[in-house]
Amino acid sequence: MSETKKQTRIPTFNSPEEEAEFWDTHDTADFEDEFERTEVRFAKNLSQGITVRFTAETLETLRATAQRKGIGPTTLARMWILERLEAIDQGTAAP
Repeated sequence: MSETKKQTRIPTFNSPEEEAEFWDTHDTADFEDEFERTEVRFAKNLSQGITVRFTAETLETLRATAQRKGIGPTTLARMWILERLEAIDQGTAAP
């Protein structure tokens, strides 16, 4: 079976400038039925990473706490580490 390509009203562009010019003069709402949904994730450009190992129980607690806050467990752990380091720098926490 051959896959048929869907007819589109959006032209093929030869350059990003040509595409920008097209979208400057057209409304994307007029082409909504031609767009496909996609999932996009954005991450901050962090320069380095570390691996931290936890017991299953600790990791589950971290995940549950993060979920209640509406963030991911890695984000929560990063926030806590940064808060602790800042407190140490300010002299409000023991090193």
